[in-house]
Amino acid sequence: MVGRTASGRVSMAQVASRAGVSGQTVSRVVNDSPRVDPVTRTRVEKVMAELGYRPHRAARALRTGRTQTIGLVVTTLATVGNSRMLQATAEAAEQRGYALLVVTAGDSVATAFDRLHDQGVDGAIVLNEASAMMRAADPPEGLRLVVVDAPAASDLHIVHSDHAGGAAAATRSLLELGHTAVWHLAGPEDSFAAAERERGWRETMEAIGGGKGEVVRGDWSADSGFAAAARMTEATAVFSANDQMALGLIRALAEQGRQVPEDVSVIGFDDVPDAANYRPPLTTIRQDFAALATEAVARLVAEIEGKGAGSPASKPATLVPAMLIDRASTRAV
Repeated sequence: MVGRTASGRVSMAQVASRAGVSGQTVSRVVNDSPRVDPVTRTRVEKVMAELGYRPHRAARALRTGRTQTIGLVVTTLATVGNSRMLQATAEAAEQRGYALLVVTAGDSVATAFDRLHDQGVDGAIVLNEASAMMRAADPPEGLRLVVVDAPAASDLHIVHSDHAGGAAAATRSLLELGHTAVWHLAGPEDSFAAAERERGWRETMEAIGGGKGEVVRGDWSADSGFAAAARMTEATAVFSANDQMALGLIRALAEQGRQVPEDVSVIGFDDVPDAANYRPPLTTIRQDFAALATEAVARLVAEIEGKGAGSPASKPATLVPAMLIDRASTRAV
């Protein structure tokens, strides 16, 4: 049995003794140095796992100049998409040995950046609606950034779902069911994701549906979807920009005496965990939040650890596919 230090932690020296290597070799493994034989690295990592060794974050920061912490900037965690991205990002960061610090931007991304800089984070991921506020902010020098959901920009690393492609698939599906007009329950005007989903709907309607259908705008909430139903009394098919608004819409339609899908076909976006338990189960577009978070964290860590290849301009935005999930809220007419 290997003893522990007074603090209860397994020391690097104890790992070195058990693995039969020098303390310097263990340090190189911990700091991911290439100057370690692969067989030796595997042996040391196995011993670290057996002993429950955890690198001392503060000591490592002094050695490497990095805190092993990344920030996440959001405007709100009230939306399902943002909360699921938070969970996925936390898991992706943990897998790479990084802690996650979450900061809400409120009305100022610049303030959020200042807070992250004060905390000494190695880099940050800017999420969804917060990306729209970035142009008015000036990130502290040296703060590495990756943005999830933003227009193409030569000076930014960008990762986003194929919002337009998913919206096109939803709209096409409704048209192929025989609907001649597909209405769109859109998200907020200042949201990149909402704009892309509206673009996918609009381009598909113009190409296939003759441009018929109208836009009613919500704010991502189920309440706004409920209120939108009053303006959609002539709709027989609705593509909702997210599942929460679709939930409110379906309830309001029922109160009007209109059933889904008998009277109105509805498709959402996100595939929230409860979508299969809506009444009826919701046909929707599935975002791969795990893939989004994994790619965003991978890009950021590569920049932090000096493994990035070239400037953001040399790396096109990463587009993560979105998939139509067919359930019971649509039917042929």
